[in-house]
Amino acid sequence: MAAVREALPASLATTFCGLPFASPIVLLSGCVGFGEEYTRIEGFSNRDCGALVLKGTTLQPRLGNPPHRVCETPMGMLNAIGLQNPGAQHVVSRILPELDFAETRFIANVSGSTIEEYVAVVRCFDDSPIDAMEINISCPNVKEGGVQFGNYPDMSARVVAACRAATAKPLITKLSPNQTDIRENARLCIEAGSDGLSVINTIMGMAIDIRTRRPVLGNVHGGLSGPAIKPIALLKVREVYAVAKPHGVPIIGQGGIVSANDALEFIIAGASAVGIGTALFYDPQCCRRINEGIAVYLAEHGLAGVAALVGTLDIASCPSAE
Repeated sequence: MAAVREALPASLATTFCGLPFASPIVLLSGCVGFGEEYTRIEGFSNRDCGALVLKGTTLQPRLGNPPHRVCETPMGMLNAIGLQNPGAQHVVSRILPELDFAETRFIANVSGSTIEEYVAVVRCFDDSPIDAMEINISCPNVKEGGVQFGNYPDMSARVVAACRAATAKPLITKLSPNQTDIRENARLCIEAGSDGLSVINTIMGMAIDIRTRRPVLGNVHGGLSGPAIKPIALLKVREVYAVAKPHGVPIIGQGGIVSANDALEFIIAGASAVGIGTALFYDPQCCRRINEGIAVYLAEHGLAGVAALVGTLDIASCPSAE
């Protein structure tokens, strides 16, 4: 008989886009497949997270990019998977029925090459038990669609507005750091109807094999994730928080989180939830450790919950305060 799993501390419970999360941790798209990849790892449980974002899904099946698709870098990882997936209808009809929606919240990641494709995928998930949808307008490892939409605020807003008209489910827009002004993009996406924001997606990068003088990745470039991008991600969360706070729009802060201290920094900067991705590849049990650290911090500082810590960064005393 399987051991009874202890419930997460009540202080970790939070609300994101009107959805109750048992923990502020969100497992990021592309890192846990369609919610079932880590179930074969002893001790891993979806109950350790508040939500899980499914792998990026397009309307039709995609084979993805040629190999190599992943490359380890100092303090990080490059990936160029290319949105390999079985298509939206397969996910809705074959995969979602196998998921335990009592364990955690499940968020679909909607991807596309055209606005029409985004809308079609949203409509597929609208008629499903999925809890919310993340609009992937900033995927750096496909040659069309994501990069174009995510790096131009006006185009980002057009995608969000079209998706908003196709569903009443919560929409979370994933913002790219590979743009001139992420704050303007956030503002326009909020005005277009985004209920939440994911900050940030991976940063464009590449690696070269000096023996062959060829790119390591088959797609030439890919998305850099892991601890190497954490300082950049923290700054972007802080910048977007200033835009999102007046509208009451919450943020999933992500980019290089591997410890409770990392997660706490993002929450203090303005994130209502924190995304864990690359860390899962070398420490599948890290969510439990991060949850424990957050709970201890909240207790030590007399805070009733995560919400009391969000956006509490003290910059008033800084010589060059905003």
